Amino acid sequence: MAVSTRPPGVRTALQWSALGVAGVFLFAGILGFVPGITSNYGSLGFAGPGSGALLLGIFQVSVLHNLVHLLFGAAGVFMARTHRQARNFLTYGGVIYLVLWLYGLLIGDDTPANFIPENYADNWLHLILGLAMIVLAVLLSPRTTPAGSRKS
Repeated sequence: MAVSTRPPGVRTALQWSALGVAGVFLFAGILGFVPGITSNYGSLGFAGPGSGALLLGIFQVSVLHNLVHLLFGAAGVFMARTHRQARNFLTYGGVIYLVLWLYGLLIGDDTPANFIPENYADNWLHLILGLAMIVLAVLLSPRTTPAGSRKS
């Protein structure tokens, strides 16, 4: 097992990236509960395709969808504490979002199986998020020196 030579509290670029991604999820989860930013807020359902609320007027959301974003973001903040956990958050989180993309493609937007709910825009956002998270994990994993520091 490799021993870290980083001082406590100093983060790598990978950890900062995981923290940034987690922040985006937290922000999206909060915004999903804000009337005005979420259009058709009155039709925000707990779950299922019947929720007519749209985050930014584009992405279909529900209470469950927003709570999942908040939990995912909280997990990312927690996991950004170490380099290894940050890598796992980005890698496995990216895989989860790629699975959600495939799920969204295979089920119809208006079927009961669409319990999250998600629409066409959500599906493609899940693809982009999944790929971006995995790319960040792969590109930044080998870099274990603190962000902004240089070796002499």
